Amino acid sequence: MPKNKGKGGKNRKRGKNEADDEKRELVFKEDGQEYAQVLRMLGNGRCEAMCIDNAKRLCHIRGKMHKKVWIAAGDIILVGLRDYQDDKADVILKYMPDEARLLKAYGELPDNIRLNEGISNTMDEDEEGDGEDYIEFEDEDIDKI
Repeated sequence: MPKNKGKGGKNRKRGKNEADDEKRELVFKEDGQEYAQVLRMLGNGRCEAMCIDNAKRLCHIRGKMHKKVWIAAGDIILVGLRDYQDDKADVILKYMPDEARLLKAYGELPDNIRLNEGISNTMDEDEEGDGEDYIEFEDEDIDKI
C-alpha cells in the first residue's frame, strides 16, 4: 500500500474560508490601473470588461483570486493595464457592493455606471418595455382560477 504523503483531500481545501465579511480598507486606483465593470465571463479565468476610459478589454483573473474570489457580470473590478497590450488587462481586485457604492460616492466612478445590487430584476420608470414580461391579474381573474 502506498504511503500517504499529502495533507488531506478536497474536503480540507473546501474548509478554507477566508474571512471576507470583515471590513477592509478601500483601495483606489494608481497610475497603470483602471476601474472596470465586468460585461461577461468567458471562462478559463478570463472576462470581458468595460473600463472607465470607454475601452473594452479582455481581462485575465490572477492566480491569487482564481477559485477564491468569484466574479460575475456587473461587478466592479480594478484592473492593471498592460504596457505592451492595450486591449488586455489583469484583474487585481474585486470590489464588494458597498465598496463600489463608496467609490461612486467619492466620484471615482462616473454616474452612468449602474451598480448591481444582487440579483434584482426590477423595471425602472425610465426604461420603456413592451409590458410582455409582466402579467397583471385582476381579482376577478384570480377568483375564476
